[in-house]
Amino acid sequence: MLRLQTALPDRYTTAGSEQLTEWIRQAKDHLGSRLLILGHHYQRDEVMAWADARGDSFGLSRIAADQAEAEFVVFCGVHFMAESADILTGDHQQVLLPDLNAGCSMADMADIDSVEEAWDTLSTVTDIERVVPVTYMNSSAALKAFVGRHGGVVCTSSNARAVLTWALGPDGQGRTRGDQVLFFPDQHLGRNTGFDLGYAAEDMAVWNPRLDRGGLDEATLKTASLLLWKGHCSVHQRFRPAHIDAFRAEHPDGIVVVHPECAHDVVEAADQVGSTDFIIRAVAEAPSGSVIGVGTEIHLVKRLDDETPDKTVVSLDPLVCPCSTMFRIDAPHLAWVLEGLVEGEVRNRITVDGDTAQWARVALERMLATV
Repeated sequence: MLRLQTALPDRYTTAGSEQLTEWIRQAKDHLGSRLLILGHHYQRDEVMAWADARGDSFGLSRIAADQAEAEFVVFCGVHFMAESADILTGDHQQVLLPDLNAGCSMADMADIDSVEEAWDTLSTVTDIERVVPVTYMNSSAALKAFVGRHGGVVCTSSNARAVLTWALGPDGQGRTRGDQVLFFPDQHLGRNTGFDLGYAAEDMAVWNPRLDRGGLDEATLKTASLLLWKGHCSVHQRFRPAHIDAFRAEHPDGIVVVHPECAHDVVEAADQVGSTDFIIRAVAEAPSGSVIGVGTEIHLVKRLDDETPDKTVVSLDPLVCPCSTMFRIDAPHLAWVLEGLVEGEVRNRITVDGDTAQWARVALERMLATV
C-alpha cells in the first residue's frame, strides 16, 4: 500500500543523537500527561527509550484507550497498529504515526478489494452463511470492519486457538457456528493453529488471491475447513529448520522459542511456540545460564539479551533480518512529530472513518467475548 511521507527538514536529518535526545526530552516535558508514546516490541532502542508503554499492537491500543487524559497518542509501530489505536481511543484523542511509510508487508498482502472478491467467489460455490471470516490483528481497519459486518472476528497470535475454536464450534443453538473459516492475512498462523486444534493438512487449503478462485477446485472450496490466505510475515518466514539444527549443534542444551508466524516445519522443530509476549515470558522463566535461540524480530531478541544478563539470547537467523517497516520509525521522525505538537501542529494523524471504526469494534468485541 502506497503511503506518502514527506521528507523531514534538514534540521532533523542532520542532527546528532545528543541533539535529537534533547529535542525529544524537551517536547515530552512540555506536553506532559497530554502525550502518550507507545513502543512496539520490535522498535529500535533509540525509540523505545522514550516509550511510556511497551507491548504488542493490540495491548498498546488498549493502553491508549485506558489513558483518557492523553490527548496525543504517538504510536511507534506500523500503520495498522495506529488504526487500531484510533478505533479504540476516545474522540478527544488523536493518534499519530511518526513515519507514514511504516506499514506492514503482511497486512498489505490482503487488501479489502481482494478479500471482497474472494468472499463473492466463495458465495457462488458454498453456503457463505456457513463461512466465518477471521482476520489477524495484523490487518487494516477495513478488513477488521469486513469481518465485523460478516459475523466474523479478529484474532491475535496468542488467542488464535480460542478464536478458531469459537468460529468452528457450537453456536448455542445445536449447530456449529460455521463449517469453514476464511483466515487472513497470515497463512502460517492459521495453519499452525489448525494443526494445534487437530485438523489435518487435507483440511486446510491456501487461497492465492492472484489466481482464479484462489487457485482451488470446487471440491476443495466446499470441503476445506480452513481456507488460509497466501500471506506471510517477511521476518518470520525467513526462519528455517536448518537454523534450529545449527543452533542445537552449537548449544545441545539450548532452548528454541519461535513465533507462530513461522512456517509449520519450524514450529514443529521448536521447543516452545507463542506470541511476542509469550516469548518474553519464556525468556524470563528460563533457568539462569540458559542459552535461548529465538525465532522473531532481531530488535526484540537483542533487547531480551541485554535485559537478561544471566542468560544468552540469540537470533536463530544468522543474518538477523529486522522488520524493515518498523525500522522506519527513528529518533528524527519522533522528534519531528513531537515538536510539531509543541508548535500546535498535529503531524501524521491516523484516522479511521466512523462506519469502518464501528464495524471494526464489533469484530474486536467479538474477540474479547470469545477469549
